[in-house]
Amino acid sequence: MANRWQNTLSENDVTPEAAFLNRRQIMAGGVAGLGLASGLGGSPALAQEALDPNDYEDITQYNNYYEFGTGKDDPSRYADQLTTTPWSVKIEGMVDKPGDYAFEDIMKAVTIEDRLYRFRCVEAWSMVVPWNGFELADLLDMAGVQSGAKYVAFETALRPDEMPGVKFPVLEWPYVEGLRLDEAMHPLTIMATGIYGNDIPNQNGAPLRLVVPWKYGFKSIKSVVRITLTDTQPPTSWNKANPREYGFYSNVNPEVDHPRWSQATERPIGGGLFARRVPTLMFNGYEEEVASLYSGMDLKANF
Repeated sequence: MANRWQNTLSENDVTPEAAFLNRRQIMAGGVAGLGLASGLGGSPALAQEALDPNDYEDITQYNNYYEFGTGKDDPSRYADQLTTTPWSVKIEGMVDKPGDYAFEDIMKAVTIEDRLYRFRCVEAWSMVVPWNGFELADLLDMAGVQSGAKYVAFETALRPDEMPGVKFPVLEWPYVEGLRLDEAMHPLTIMATGIYGNDIPNQNGAPLRLVVPWKYGFKSIKSVVRITLTDTQPPTSWNKANPREYGFYSNVNPEVDHPRWSQATERPIGGGLFARRVPTLMFNGYEEEVASLYSGMDLKANF
């Protein structure tokens, strides 16, 4: 099992939902704020305002989940149609133990204790989300990754009767994503199962979703039903739709603009209509933890 990435947050770092946060050990997360050192390993320096999670309404009412519509409030309006019990994830490809893994069995195997990750997610906007979950490496270890595997492919549920958005060819359905194996095995790459200690809402990707905090939000695929280990780079939905605008890696990089807009700044959600934009941080503030994954790579060519 992968080594845990420890953090050193104290009770003084707890802000919203304090009754919940005070009774659980905070094992990972955090976010670098404007003018704040981004290093989170060892003894992180974290500003109070940078640690504050968005409130539950922000997190659950402002979403991208195109299977339920392209409006930011469409997922919260329509995702209750998604049936999440029972649920299983098919793990296949270059693994020792392929098969259908029931959600309940996964949770029994990986939930050693409650683990809270306070990660910042970013698209053209940003918010801080207190996820509950476990490292993706735990799940991959259960299946036994074979030595020749280099990539991990993911697939979202496709339920036309429950997902009104898939009636429209916004993307090629089902939604698919992928990571390099070393990215997938990194301790900051998690499978989220909850928010603020509650089960994850449907609109946020129930019952099991990927969270990769140093990449743009669309990489963190929701409602995962299939994971495939492979030796070739898998296709990803947004890259298939528009490869010029959406690369395979999709790391947060303020130096690489989207062809139609700058990515040098972002708008924090929850600050009101006139919230000022703030500088986007390299790797979303997790540079110290993940930059070594891309040593020697041209990050403008591999965007």
